[in-house]
Amino acid sequence: MIKKIICLMLLFCISCTNSNNNKNIDKETNLFVEPESLYRLAKISFDEKNFEQARIQFLEINRLFPLSNEAIQSEIMIAFIDYINMDYNNAILNYKRIINKYPSHKDLDYVYYMIAMCNYEQLQNESLDGYFNNLALTSFNQVIKRFPESKYAKDSRQKIILVQSNIAAKHMEIGRFYLNNKKYIAALNRFKVVVDEFSITKFTPEALHRMVEAYYEMGMYEESYNTAALLGYNYPESKWYKYSYNLVTQIDGEETFLKKIRNFFDG
Repeated sequence: MIKKIICLMLLFCISCTNSNNNKNIDKETNLFVEPESLYRLAKISFDEKNFEQARIQFLEINRLFPLSNEAIQSEIMIAFIDYINMDYNNAILNYKRIINKYPSHKDLDYVYYMIAMCNYEQLQNESLDGYFNNLALTSFNQVIKRFPESKYAKDSRQKIILVQSNIAAKHMEIGRFYLNNKKYIAALNRFKVVVDEFSITKFTPEALHRMVEAYYEMGMYEESYNTAALLGYNYPESKWYKYSYNLVTQIDGEETFLKKIRNFFDG
């Protein structure tokens, strides 16, 4: 958890270079205070992991200097504290508020990325409801679409692969269940989703093999041959191709299958 927080903070280097001379009077000391100095104090509290104290200090900056650059950065830090505390709903709410208030802010790519991260960290096990899978996928795609050159776009692309793998895993589990219960059409539909929509995931070779199995069990040998040939063409070293090869050669022998492969690719 600590390493994750450090990495995210390194990615987002908050700058306090605003040169305005906003000052206010501290009612207790009757001294002039500046947003820059208050922000530094709040950041010290944050770095010392005194997050609640830091939140109070960031809120005070917002109250005293609502138009300052430090106030905007404080809002971002408050949302990040919610993220650290795994209060994802409040974090997302605060990040969205920032987007609405400052639609042209220079760090908006980071804000969109953090919304995606809040959804990503709530991913459910593949056997459960995939609500956050879809939210995370949409959020990361939004980062890429809005900020294709951002440093957060690269990580978003990597995260999308992981999210898609999570979704594909769910389809595979359901497909295997249907296959084991001889509901072959329903199983095929699930495996086809993996092949057509999540081909970049590690589940594609298995999905093709399971399709070979389903067609074989249904007596649809031509489809079984063709799918096995497709599997062999794309993943010749995969164990799933070896399983499919052993299965389809039981239909009419090895020579027939090899002939089918040649005809499949020649045609």
